[in-house]
Amino acid sequence: MTRSRLTLLAAVALLAPLVPLTLGSAAADPAGSTAPAARRGAGAPALLTVADPGFEAGGSGWEFTAGTGVATNSPHGGRRLAYLDAGSGRTISQTVTATGHGSYDISAWIATGGPGGRYALRVNGTTAAARTLPGTDGYRRHTLDRIRLAPGDRLEVVFESGDGWVNVDDVMVSPSAPADPRISSSDPEIVEMFDWAKGKANSWVHLPGTRGPLNVDERNTSGTGSGTYAPSYWAGYANRSGYYSRDMAHQLAGAGILGLHAENKEMLRSFAASATPGHKYYPVWAQNFDARTYLSIDYRDPGLFVREVPAPFELVQKAEEAYRWSGDRDYLTDPALWDFYRHTTEEFIALHDGQKDNGRVRVAEGTGRGIFQGTASYNEQSGEPLAEAGDAIASQYQAYRAMAALARAKGERKTAGLFERRAHELKRYFNSTWSGTGSGAGMVRGYTTDGRALTGWGKENSWFMPMKQIIAPGARLDAYLDYIDEQAEGAGRPDNIEALTYLPDTFFAGNRADTAWKWMRHVYQQKDVRHVNSGQGANGDYPEVSFTLLSQTVQGLMGVTPDAPARALATRSLLPSGMDWLQIEDLRIGGSAFTLRHDGARKSTLTHTSGTAPHTWEARFPGSHRTLTVDGVARPARTTVVDGVPCTTIRTRVAPGSTVTVEVR
Repeated sequence: MTRSRLTLLAAVALLAPLVPLTLGSAAADPAGSTAPAARRGAGAPALLTVADPGFEAGGSGWEFTAGTGVATNSPHGGRRLAYLDAGSGRTISQTVTATGHGSYDISAWIATGGPGGRYALRVNGTTAAARTLPGTDGYRRHTLDRIRLAPGDRLEVVFESGDGWVNVDDVMVSPSAPADPRISSSDPEIVEMFDWAKGKANSWVHLPGTRGPLNVDERNTSGTGSGTYAPSYWAGYANRSGYYSRDMAHQLAGAGILGLHAENKEMLRSFAASATPGHKYYPVWAQNFDARTYLSIDYRDPGLFVREVPAPFELVQKAEEAYRWSGDRDYLTDPALWDFYRHTTEEFIALHDGQKDNGRVRVAEGTGRGIFQGTASYNEQSGEPLAEAGDAIASQYQAYRAMAALARAKGERKTAGLFERRAHELKRYFNSTWSGTGSGAGMVRGYTTDGRALTGWGKENSWFMPMKQIIAPGARLDAYLDYIDEQAEGAGRPDNIEALTYLPDTFFAGNRADTAWKWMRHVYQQKDVRHVNSGQGANGDYPEVSFTLLSQTVQGLMGVTPDAPARALATRSLLPSGMDWLQIEDLRIGGSAFTLRHDGARKSTLTHTSGTAPHTWEARFPGSHRTLTVDGVARPARTTVVDGVPCTTIRTRVAPGSTVTVEVR
């Protein structure tokens, strides 16, 4: 028998600590305290113990047949892996007894020397889920989902040999998401895409109370000790033991669609708490999964840590969005969160505005130096000494709007009015002065520390401007969207897949459904291509890819705008050419669930499948129409402008258990 070989640069194990990873009970954190059970969140599944998930303890708890074992030649991360030699009848398995009720997704990083291997989960001796493994040239993450267990159930995790060798590493248990949205459509591609994205996104969620390593990165593969993981999910490289503010902001809506409200709030709050006066109100760039300690690769000391101007503004915007998805009033009453919103939109801007004279308008600035000194833009590779950048000023605009909405929801009318005026003034200044008079390659997208205006292609500091809707609708915006599409299709296309995940959002914001769908399809079609960072694995194993495809389906194609606190939602079909109809079931908004279907852009149907109170539905349709039919009865409609496009709207109440159809005739 020949031991398996894999000539791959070893990636990093996040779930392969030097000691077994305990998922079965709370454990002391590095400071000696015990993580409180309340951090797991209401309704969280019971903890589940898998011994030695990264095989770093030599396979303790696992059973090995002949031709299998633990090796050190090519781990996914850490120092060890499990292997099965080629040939039939070889298995590695572990049996776990459930101590409580729960539904779980169980993942493993697997590489194979040929097809025919198998990954299976058995409950009480019966196969509950299984996957035949393809031949791959590197580790890929495989997940079996929604395995329901009751106290006393025996779960067996099994890996079986095939035509070639099989390498296994870093088994992970995730709680199945509270929501299980399901898509159906005339177009099978969107169904396949959404199903893949839903399963992949859920696989990145941590089971609260899990014991895991801290400060793991590509240079420190074992980390610096361990901690108790808070409700959280991966947002950033899969070979680092933490989540990033930029990634998390972009993934938040997808997480909300899966009902991961506890995770969103915990992660947002951890960043909010880090935005201290000592940090000049910047949040840290990355947190460990304990939601308490800063990821060391990006943090040296209070004066030397990665920070980028758009991030705090995006976090304020996304907190308001999380409030609308969840209806959780903690977003209004939690002191750490509220102080963060206030400091970000006041003191943070004042402290970081002084290089360029913008008259009466304040614009937050970067230093023009590296990311550890505070850069103005998310585009870290440009080499431009930016003081102000298009992505930063556009994100500041949306933070003002979010602050106004949050203050209004809290009953602080004076504060809401102040930030509505600031948003209006900033947008007017941007369009009249800051961005110049050109479009396309001639639009200004930043200013250097010596005052030079920069035009041309800036990647993030280009596409964030239309994505955040700071560019006024009209011919100038249309020309700039054309320019972005041309650049992204050509030599200016970013190499990293995570950058491309913003393009569908950009074109949905510009009401270009066909172009947005084109970029969704491109991102999905690249999921099996190796990421430019070899340690990351395939593009599809970068977490941002799956989370954003979820949100782009629901908020983009289906045009859903949730408002759980008001028991309301708005919808507008943005189906692309050739997609005749699209439906989603188990769309959760606050405590209610809905089924929504769009037939083209002229008919929408909403069913309130579960909940306790009626919701107000604003159905929106493109164009101007005097009436819309509601369940076949013509009713007067209202024409308004939504994101620069004339729309006809009507509001109707949808009670629990009822279905309403609105149609243009």
